[in-house]
Amino acid sequence: MTKLLFERSQPGRRAGRPPRYDLPLADVPEELRRVEPPRLPEVGELELVRHFTELAARNFGIDTGFYPLGSCTMKYNPRINEQVAALPGFRSLHPHQEEEGAQGALELEWRLQEILAEICGLDAVSLQPAAGSQGELTGLMLIRAYFSERGELEQRRRVVIPDTAHGTNPASVTMAGFELVGVKTDARGNVDIDHLRSKVDERTAALMLTNPSTLGLFDERIEEIERIFHGAGALMYYDGANLNAVCGISRPGDMGFDIVHINLHKTFSQPHGGGGPGGGPIAVRAVLEPYLPAPIVVRNEERFALDYDRPRSIGRVRGFTGPFEVFVRSYAFIRAYGPALREMSEVAVLNANYLLARLRDAYELPYDRLCMHEFVLSGRRLKREHGVSTVDVAKRLMDYGFHPPTVYFPLVVPEALMIEPTETETIETLDAFADAMISIAQEAAEAPERLREAPHSRPVRRLDEVKAARRAIVKYGFGEHPSLTVEAAEAAGTKASAVD
Repeated sequence: MTKLLFERSQPGRRAGRPPRYDLPLADVPEELRRVEPPRLPEVGELELVRHFTELAARNFGIDTGFYPLGSCTMKYNPRINEQVAALPGFRSLHPHQEEEGAQGALELEWRLQEILAEICGLDAVSLQPAAGSQGELTGLMLIRAYFSERGELEQRRRVVIPDTAHGTNPASVTMAGFELVGVKTDARGNVDIDHLRSKVDERTAALMLTNPSTLGLFDERIEEIERIFHGAGALMYYDGANLNAVCGISRPGDMGFDIVHINLHKTFSQPHGGGGPGGGPIAVRAVLEPYLPAPIVVRNEERFALDYDRPRSIGRVRGFTGPFEVFVRSYAFIRAYGPALREMSEVAVLNANYLLARLRDAYELPYDRLCMHEFVLSGRRLKREHGVSTVDVAKRLMDYGFHPPTVYFPLVVPEALMIEPTETETIETLDAFADAMISIAQEAAEAPERLREAPHSRPVRRLDEVKAARRAIVKYGFGEHPSLTVEAAEAAGTKASAVD
């Protein structure tokens, strides 16, 4: 069992000593001074290296195995991107560097803006938003600014979102001060047009749509949807989280969308997960360009500059010009593909449909259609016939050496398994994953208890996730950890979980 760093600690041991300088002590107010030194772990360098190496060996990532996490596009990130991002002129560039000394960086940002505008089929781009969720909020702020200037903001308070939307969409709508209006999915996995028509009127500000949707399906009536919204004077917002399915094949702007956010860390390569880094640039039609966050990188003949003179701008949404090293990696990724960028999406779609064809008989397929870059299966038959849930399937998959796919999302599919192989996996890996999923479905019928007790071969067995969430211990207690028993929780006035 792995010991915590505090448990390895021995008084007086050091992994290194900071240099000591003959400087005056800082003038810290008396009420802010420590009475006792902080209780930090004390370990030697070798113990420190061994500890973190052991933790790293337990970690699972795209470099160690297949990571079919639907909706998150966990693809391989080529090492060349990291090498380019580590070039001294990029790595060591200070954000306050004057423009004349940062022409290379500004040119890269300008070229990335131009590329993303072309990919989306729109007119202008802001790189500032640092994540897809911030891109959503920024896009909605542009919608507010647009209708405010037209004198329609008090009238247009509603934003329509399908029930297959990404979870951040409703939160962004609320944060931007709009009213959420939900619309259902039809039997084909498209937006229900009849239900949609009943929700759109002169009070509608915009539609927020992911296309292809979180079901992995391209909406077959997208042109009709565009006519409904633009006919009512509303705008069309495209959640670009699934751009990996259509990049180079179709463009959101050509579908009629006015605003697009792009998840650079999904479609265009970025170490993804663990809190970042991420990037969520937005692309817009010319009519919305004046409201983009300032500054925008512009080109004046052969010189590149930051344009702050934008009186109608919504202002900054992030410090400086955005997450610059993210731009470097994504730009390198796009240039490596060049004109063949379309193949990225074509292979992603091919891989997804191959897996779907192999798994459709072992699990239920809620919508019997060709998928795009991802697809959703249902484990409800396994639950109904064998008492095995989707989370049991996911836990058992870990014993086969695979990271589980996204489970229980989207919410419109009961016992959902959302699988995205991306374009970077080989057919051998896809076959091994399909074989594991089929074996698990057979185990559900023959030995369901094996699934309900999984995982069996991981360093950590199945956790009580409800208890962990409700009574989390987030710091080392030095022998003073609270009891996790039901009795202790009740004595402390903490609500016990239902699974205790």
